[in-house]
Amino acid sequence: MNKIIVSILLAVILILGINKISDVIFYVEKPEKSAYQVADVSTTTTTETTSASSSTGSGDIMALLASASAADGKKVFKKCAACHSIAKEGGNKIGPALWGVLGRQAGSISDYKYSKAMATHGKSWSFEEMNGFLIKPRDWIKGTKMTFVGLKKETERAAVILYMNNNTDSPLPLK
Repeated sequence: MNKIIVSILLAVILILGINKISDVIFYVEKPEKSAYQVADVSTTTTTETTSASSSTGSGDIMALLASASAADGKKVFKKCAACHSIAKEGGNKIGPALWGVLGRQAGSISDYKYSKAMATHGKSWSFEEMNGFLIKPRDWIKGTKMTFVGLKKETERAAVILYMNNNTDSPLPLK
């Protein structure tokens, strides 16, 4: 028993000794300056809530819609086309059909099973509502089953909203 304890103690001392000797032999001075310099570092913390997101008022989206093109929106909509159809007789896919979505009540297609959050949202899809939703769907309507991360670029959102507005029997007026 004594031999085992002495062996363990000797192994620990040997390991610590080798560690200290290697620190002396391979000593490296810490550089005065970091190897990677970052100029003007400033950190900002932003929190985005529904009320903060709604600050993208009608004036902002309407101005963006005036400068957007439906042709660009068609290109951007390709991101949406994996889950949604936009054709007039297009059926539901993973997501509901989006023909005539603007002006329609959220969660109102009868043959599509919406999440509880979307079904009880209770608002109509206006330009402002769609813009806020497309920024980050999960933040705009908490509990939605839509997993799309959103469109961060205002120009892309405006173009796809304009494209969706053109794909309807009764487009909303661009005031």
